[in-house]
Amino acid sequence: MPRHALIVAGPTASGKSALAIALAERCNGTIINADSMQVYRELRIITARPSPEDCARVPHRLYGVLSAAERGNVGWWRARALHEIDEAHASGRLPILTGGSGLYFAALIEGLSEIPDAGQNARSEARALLREIGPAALHARLALVDPATAATLRPADSQRVARAWEVWRGTGHGLTAWHARASGGPALRFTALLLDPPREELRGAIVTRCTSMLQDGAVEEVRALLALGLDAALPAMRAHGVVELGAYLRGEVSLAVAESQVRSATIQFAKRQATWFRHHTLGDQLYKINARFTDLVQFSERKLKDIVAFVQTAR
Repeated sequence: MPRHALIVAGPTASGKSALAIALAERCNGTIINADSMQVYRELRIITARPSPEDCARVPHRLYGVLSAAERGNVGWWRARALHEIDEAHASGRLPILTGGSGLYFAALIEGLSEIPDAGQNARSEARALLREIGPAALHARLALVDPATAATLRPADSQRVARAWEVWRGTGHGLTAWHARASGGPALRFTALLLDPPREELRGAIVTRCTSMLQDGAVEEVRALLALGLDAALPAMRAHGVVELGAYLRGEVSLAVAESQVRSATIQFAKRQATWFRHHTLGDQLYKINARFTDLVQFSERKLKDIVAFVQTAR
């Protein structure tokens, strides 16, 4: 039979990391990051990356492995994740992929087409248009020439809108057309655990997390990042919290307003994540959990035993 890998998915603040650790301890697992922002070294606090203490409990891979000056993408992550899955299997461990980036899971499971390099001219044009007319106007232009891709993107998502324009200009085909040529997924069986807590419960957890992040030094983290003078179009510079706290550090808004904006942006992001996960297949078998996972004090040990039994049976 194909080798087995476990996916622990869900929106931000749903308790994915805590559940992944609990399962890794009970199932001899290695946790592999599937969050597009937790790969960046400089973004520890605002991405809620696992703590050093958590990483000491079980093996963690692909956390903080890129500089913010680098441009991570789904193709880079997929190649690295497949390598880490192979390494886990070679060590007799269960690969546990956890994160909230649905695109990453889709690419891992379904495969990814080889998109040719769009070229520097197309990249420069996309960045220039983003600066000159903004993401919404660039999205409107994209909709005229590549409506299939534009329909999958939010007009405010500057990074992905610019990437879509770049690919269309540089290759003559849209991202959606390239993705349709995907070569297929790896020889793996995927089992998924989906955390899907009630909306109000998740909202409360996000508010608490945002407050804790500020107390833990998020402002100083963003200050240090901005001091690097990096291109604003880099993925790390678009992380939730960087834009909002950056505006505060430039004196454009108060800290209270910036905190409110971070909360609102994160809540909206979590809604989109939850919607994506509800409408996409994550594996051959799915175990849905309609609650947040925090720790065994608040989460039933019996329920966790049921989850562990599900995982072990799937293997």
